Amino acid sequence: MTYLHNIGTYFLMIVEMFRKPTKWSMMKQLILKDIDDLIIGSLGIVAFISFFVGGVVTIQTALNIDNPLIPKYLVGFATRQSIILEFAPTFMSIIMAGKVGSFITSSIGTMRVTEQIDALEVMGINSLNYLVFPKFISLLLYPFVISIAMFLGILGGMAACVYGGFGSLQDYITGIQTDFDTFHVTYAFIKTFVFAFLLATIPSFHGYYMKGGALEVGKASTTSFVWTSVAIILLNYLLTQMLLS
Repeated sequence: MTYLHNIGTYFLMIVEMFRKPTKWSMMKQLILKDIDDLIIGSLGIVAFISFFVGGVVTIQTALNIDNPLIPKYLVGFATRQSIILEFAPTFMSIIMAGKVGSFITSSIGTMRVTEQIDALEVMGINSLNYLVFPKFISLLLYPFVISIAMFLGILGGMAACVYGGFGSLQDYITGIQTDFDTFHVTYAFIKTFVFAFLLATIPSFHGYYMKGGALEVGKASTTSFVWTSVAIILLNYLLTQMLLS
């Protein structure tokens, strides 16, 4: 019953988030701040992880298809498919659930503990719109982050392939171009928008409705990461079944 109650509260929070909007002059500042915190602040870790994971995927692929009868360009093909279909949209979102999700939960949870949310309500401000809606809007730019992850993942794979001696640059580029289906990119971005919504709302839910003190803020951050990751994995399965099968 507790889980059902939490799910109901979560959907009510989403509805309430769009009601009684904050003045645009204030909302604009909140959105720009959240873009800086959630999007721009995440580019460094996304670039670092994507580049080196792309290299690892390439090395593992090359080492597992060392049969001379298998063409070398399949290394680039396998790297492209792995990065675009799964690594960039899904596993990067789980990593972001740890970074962005924990930040959202802790920041809103701290406001709950210090009674700043109660103060907003007393002033007649819709606190859910004030706190959650800017994060939802800023994370609409999340596909930009994932597109960088895709590019750097494939670039890292190319560097590992060429400088690791697993194939030539021409073979790798041929593999990237072989049987390229543009719908795979569309599929990845559809997933990305869904995951962006989860990244904005689930951590906000756990921060907004938490009870207790400073210790509970840390527990709420951990819980939000777990549930955001679970939701991402489940929806990844459902979206893949619907869009690719």
